[in-house]
Amino acid sequence: MLNPKGDIYPYRNQLNCDQVHRIYLDELGDIRQLPVWVALMLLTTVPEQQAPEEARYLLQRTQQETPQPSTQAIIELITTIIAYKFEQLSRREVEEMLGITFEETRFYRDIKEEGEQRGREKEARSLILRQLTRRVGELSQEAR
Repeated sequence: MLNPKGDIYPYRNQLNCDQVHRIYLDELGDIRQLPVWVALMLLTTVPEQQAPEEARYLLQRTQQETPQPSTQAIIELITTIIAYKFEQLSRREVEEMLGITFEETRFYRDIKEEGEQRGREKEARSLILRQLTRRVGELSQEAR
């Protein structure tokens, strides 16, 4: 794997051709001066102490500048970036940080669906164990 600004030797032919242009996120400039889609990429690299403010700014800017079909996609990307950047925080804390609710995002719906699936699997296992216990008696820990 190529590390940022690292050894390009194995890839030099491809990278030095006219069709490839390398862009380093740390060289793009001020996140507030960039187009929203580019600023989203830069949001992944900003320090944690700066990320909430920049994310709120991008959310506000998205509401003002972006046509409706794209607005939801950008909001989902911002919330996903921030949720992963602040994994140690609860959902509520991140929602308060951004001033939005995750319930409207695909990120939240995916996590909720995964949790519900796990719940159904746990219920199914529990039901199977109860039925086996009724039919054959108490099962050993190994059998369980």
